[in-house]
Amino acid sequence: MTFLTLRKTTIVLAAGLALAACGKDNQQQQQQQMPPPEVGVVKVTAQTVPLTRDLVGRLSATRTADVRARVAGVLQKRLYVEGTDVKEGQPLFQIDPAPLKATLNAQLANLASAQATYQNNKVAADRVRSIADKGLMSKTDRDNADAAERTAAAAVKQALANVDSARINLGYASVVAPIAGRSGKQQVTEGALVGQGEATLLTTVEQIDPIYVNFSQAVGEIEELRRAAATGSVALSTPGKARIELLRPDGSAYGTDGTLDFSDAAVDAATGAVNLRGIVANSDRALLPGFFVRVRVPIDQEKNGLFVPDVALGADQAGRYLLVVNADNVVEQRKVQAGPLDGGLRIINGGLKPDDRVVTAGLLRVIPGQKVEPQARAAEQHPASAR
Repeated sequence: MTFLTLRKTTIVLAAGLALAACGKDNQQQQQQQMPPPEVGVVKVTAQTVPLTRDLVGRLSATRTADVRARVAGVLQKRLYVEGTDVKEGQPLFQIDPAPLKATLNAQLANLASAQATYQNNKVAADRVRSIADKGLMSKTDRDNADAAERTAAAAVKQALANVDSARINLGYASVVAPIAGRSGKQQVTEGALVGQGEATLLTTVEQIDPIYVNFSQAVGEIEELRRAAATGSVALSTPGKARIELLRPDGSAYGTDGTLDFSDAAVDAATGAVNLRGIVANSDRALLPGFFVRVRVPIDQEKNGLFVPDVALGADQAGRYLLVVNADNVVEQRKVQAGPLDGGLRIINGGLKPDDRVVTAGLLRVIPGQKVEPQARAAEQHPASAR
């Protein structure tokens, strides 16, 4: 290699190093000139709210009545629309009344015959008594006349009872709703013989406004609930009754609250829980018997509790942490003591102070020690405190 070639190679390498150094300086300069990333933050505020538990419940009607055929006959027609609301006493089915009318007419005829017999026996008995008073008839004849009159009077009462029974059966030919509520599916079609030997089920009527929700709760939490209700530290809609809230499977509220109205007197030996029942208004009939729902029940009250969105909470080998923006807009990793989850918000028992700014959006774009541009977000209100 000649001296000229070596010199050219040296010049090329020097130029390359100079360009690389220049590019690195430009990159560092660009990085220094880039604005800090924006993150969404929420300022922590102390709240006094009731602590709740979400339990699984199932809805049931407050009243359920079977509509049955109480007399034998052929079903003629259905008089209601299936699945609609019916009123108490509203006709639902019509059973052929012709045989029942004939039975009533026969009983009316028997009544007329019994009344005629009674009148004849009464006249005969009056005649016998008048003659016997004059000493012209024996005591035996008078007793027989009195007995015939009494027997005829009893026959009249029996005939009257038979007429009443026939009238009642004729009334049963029109099958009416025993209660007001939502009508069910027709169980027997027109033309079927019903009520022959047993009261045939025709349909059901369920009262679903208000509606019951049945669920169970651990014994320890039952005691907490009773103490909280006694001290007034949970929301009460009526004295001595805790308020409950129904939630859809996705966590959204149905928009109607209810009250806890029944607690079983014994603990279920299989589950160690107590069966409870709440009652909830259902004026729009959106809640149907058999639905599974989430029941939010108050347990106690958290005074001056610090709540943060659960999505802001991170975890590593050292435990749970939050990313907090300090006064210099620098991100700090704060170790915290996380409490239970309540309504989408996590209770923080230690490591956090009121007015701290917690990063809730842009968590993947920042690291501790990095300067950021915080964007304040509206503080999320605890669901229970909004009621």
